[in-house]
Amino acid sequence: MNLPITVTQNDLLEILLNIAPVRPVFIWGAPGIGKSALVEQFAREVGLPCVSLLGSQLAPEDIIGIPQIKGETSEFLPPKMIARKEPYVLFLDELNACTQEVQKAFYSLIHERRIGEYCLPKGSIVVGAGNRAQDSAIVKTMSSALINRMFHVQLKADAGQWIKWAQAEGLHPWIIDYIIQRPDHLFSEPPKTEEPFSTPRSWHMLSDALTEYGAGKRELSINTLKMLAYACLSESHAGMFLAYTKTLRNTHLLDEIIAQKAKWPGKPEDRDVLYFLAQSFRAKLLAELPKSKQEISGNMLSFVYRAKGMLRELATINFEIAQMTVASDNQESLPDWFMMEVIRDLPKLVR
Repeated sequence: MNLPITVTQNDLLEILLNIAPVRPVFIWGAPGIGKSALVEQFAREVGLPCVSLLGSQLAPEDIIGIPQIKGETSEFLPPKMIARKEPYVLFLDELNACTQEVQKAFYSLIHERRIGEYCLPKGSIVVGAGNRAQDSAIVKTMSSALINRMFHVQLKADAGQWIKWAQAEGLHPWIIDYIIQRPDHLFSEPPKTEEPFSTPRSWHMLSDALTEYGAGKRELSINTLKMLAYACLSESHAGMFLAYTKTLRNTHLLDEIIAQKAKWPGKPEDRDVLYFLAQSFRAKLLAELPKSKQEISGNMLSFVYRAKGMLRELATINFEIAQMTVASDNQESLPDWFMMEVIRDLPKLVR
């Protein structure tokens, strides 16, 4: 399933607080985007324990229990993990990775909040989550009967909200500072091949690894940093992160280049740093340039002139990297009015 409307982390928390107490909510999203963490946060906010069941590891009897003879009849005894006396949040993770038989076992639990004769304690909440078919994850077709029993939302990664969370959780400062500079690197779509890819979860893993290795408190070898970065992130993002670590001695180098207090690094051995700075410059242009030329203020006009000057300077050092800085890609492109300015002043660069 791919819903036309997506929600951020804050949106989802608001939806869970308002909808989940009365209707089961199902959260769609790519692996590592933070679905489980948000459900656990929701449970803490409503003051209920969170019980997680992993759908891909369940059999029908794990839900409905096993029969026991009682007098002249029998009854099913649900598992102890589910059959609780106090209200709780039941989180059905990877629900759409279940077999059809397990999905059927969930019907009454989701719709009526009961299993056989056992009913969930009043005030209990049921939340499901799963990956999408395009995520190259283990998913199975969810029956229409099960889909129709839940309220569906699709989660997207929001860098601004994630940065605030990361700061509150005390993630490694390199990770936070890098995502502030390159918010577009927080998440990448799962690849079709078996390789690491960037998600909020993988950045958290890299943060934990850097903390355990004492990065920042002692100098790590370049081979160690490479091993850690390429173990967690998309290949291109890992390379850019390594370039970022080289700039740590002057974390404000891009700002100083903009202010004409420094110049683009031009040495061959600094090519990766140059590429990182150029891509950070592109991200800054995408974030700060208004969509319409009529919205330009006095300060912005000065920045526009400086930006064109920086592109000219960059082109003299590495023409290809300068072209990549202004080129459009499948996701984003610089405002049309700015590109017209570049075409007028730097026609060769655009060609």
